[in-house]
Amino acid sequence: MEAMREPLPATIRITGYKSHAKEILHTLKEKYFKEIQDLEVDGQKIEAPQALSWYPDELAWHTNMSRKILRKSPLLEKFHQAIPPNLLHILILDMCAAPGSKTAQLIEMLHADMDVPFPEGFVIANDVDNKRCYLLVHQAKRLNSPCIMVVNHDASCMPRLLVEQNGKKDILFYDRVLCDVPCSGDGTMRKNIDVWKKWTTSNSLHLHGLQLRIAVRGVEQLAVGGRMVYSTCSLNPVEDEAVIASLLEKSEGALELVDASADLPGLKYMPGITSWKLMTKEGQWYSDWSEVPTSRHTQIRPTMFPPTDQEKLLSMKLERCMRILPHHQNTGGFFVAVLVKKAPMPWNRRQPKLRNKEATSFSEGAQAEEPPAEEGDGETPTEGHPCNSNAPENPPEPEAKKDGVCGPPPSKKMKLFGFKEDPFVFLTEDDPVFPPIQAFYDLSPDFPKLNVLTRTHEGKKRHLYMVSKELRNVLLNNSERMKVINTGVKVWSRNNDGEQFGCAFRLAQEGIYTLYPYIRARVINISVEDVKILLTEENPFLSRLGDDAHAQAKKLEMGSIVLRYQPDPNDPSAPQCPIELCGWRGKTSIRAFVPRNERLHYLRMVGVEVFRDKQGKKEGGAAATQEGNTEGQEEPGQEAATEQEGSDTEQNGSAESKTSDSKDV
Repeated sequence: MEAMREPLPATIRITGYKSHAKEILHTLKEKYFKEIQDLEVDGQKIEAPQALSWYPDELAWHTNMSRKILRKSPLLEKFHQAIPPNLLHILILDMCAAPGSKTAQLIEMLHADMDVPFPEGFVIANDVDNKRCYLLVHQAKRLNSPCIMVVNHDASCMPRLLVEQNGKKDILFYDRVLCDVPCSGDGTMRKNIDVWKKWTTSNSLHLHGLQLRIAVRGVEQLAVGGRMVYSTCSLNPVEDEAVIASLLEKSEGALELVDASADLPGLKYMPGITSWKLMTKEGQWYSDWSEVPTSRHTQIRPTMFPPTDQEKLLSMKLERCMRILPHHQNTGGFFVAVLVKKAPMPWNRRQPKLRNKEATSFSEGAQAEEPPAEEGDGETPTEGHPCNSNAPENPPEPEAKKDGVCGPPPSKKMKLFGFKEDPFVFLTEDDPVFPPIQAFYDLSPDFPKLNVLTRTHEGKKRHLYMVSKELRNVLLNNSERMKVINTGVKVWSRNNDGEQFGCAFRLAQEGIYTLYPYIRARVINISVEDVKILLTEENPFLSRLGDDAHAQAKKLEMGSIVLRYQPDPNDPSAPQCPIELCGWRGKTSIRAFVPRNERLHYLRMVGVEVFRDKQGKKEGGAAATQEGNTEGQEEPGQEAATEQEGSDTEQNGSAESKTSDSKDV
């Protein structure tokens, strides 16, 4: 309890793709960490940050700086929030994803190799709260991945999806599932003061049923051989071991609780417990279901107690659960359990037809995934449950959208609880938008045109987005039963005057790392000094560039360009990762179209000091204070090349929240 009363220390986690992350790590270690060592702020002596022993590649660091000191800088990430994703090598389904800190880590893992624009895996991030989904989108967009889809569903009733394989419809089972369920949050007392005032023993009793339903739905959607991580920020066994024990009992041997300690060397934790009692808000204790009076049966359920059969209890190996306690490594309280699916769930095995690889009837599959409710146990939804969103109205298996349009038809909007997102319209290979783009940027023949989509049926296409072929498969086959909030990364934006330069679409910085491998023209190779000039000056003259870059720019016509820095292995003082910037080649000047946060990121990477002045503005060059998407006034076409985020009817979903609890570097 003494540890609970101490403020939670700050932890720095470095995000981004691996090469950029390593460069930022080098900058932090060689510059910022050394500068803050042995400093004293408000009477508090600042110790040198230490790398977390269990986190890979030294990408997470622990410091004794208070949150108050670090709140002014985007460097704070809670230590315990970084634990669950590292237990999953490749994560696909995040059932309760908002606000998105863990989801961001999952996306980073997919893109560990920057040379692969479209990883084969993908992350489907779900949250039941529509508003929090937009916060989730805001977090995910920072990583600019074509392999993330944000959906809005009740996690306990996640719809079963179909994908097309070899001309047949198969049920989509996930290789990895993160089940970070809603909880009472009693492990967050160090950072959430309200828990001290609002916590009661009944919180866990009210949440247990929901947690179990979500966990059941998670393992139903898990592929045989796949892993699910169940986690909470609570230390109450009713929310932790009780859920795992009930899940293992229902599985009849289909699930195994595994020891994940080898995945996190250096992490201190306590094993799971096998005996616990329940207390009501009146202070009454119960150690077994048989002791609970009938009047309490609606609040207290049999699944909240440990199994009475000792042999069965021992076979569950609940000690393999991980309890992270605050005083062990100066963290918050956290619970983690890793489950492996060894066989189909028993309610699937009882209906052999549903084990066929071909999903011949979606409605049959939906019924099969619903476990039968135990007598006296209302914890899991049955076929007639009002929340069972898996079964469609029409039993026949739905066809994939032939016209490439994904999104609910008008008749479905009310049935999807106010779902009003714009459709996802995939372009065909012969779409008239491609020839001018192909010619202007000299796209390689293997450019995946079928992965390009827009968000409007009619009128001019304002933005073009790209998704991976795997997410395209999911979208085309599940448009009428999925509430998709956002997916894809923007790769091109319309330039109203661009046609006079040869192409109506300019490159978007969000998707440059996805698009660049296919671009064979309009590329200018630049030096570190050129990067500094482009990111600190709004419209530098072409002559301000180095001789080599200047000569390349003079050969190009006006219009959208790629500015690429290629690291020199013979110069260790220079950044050792590639940098790709979108820009505009004007008549006499050049401009980088890079959002403000990315500008600051790249400026720090190349050694330019960026800081806040007393008015809260960031300094480090005129352009560093700009959003990077405001129009220039000098060159024709620049105004048209401007992104007007927020007024765009084709935006990713709708207006997004500007706040986030993520404090990643």
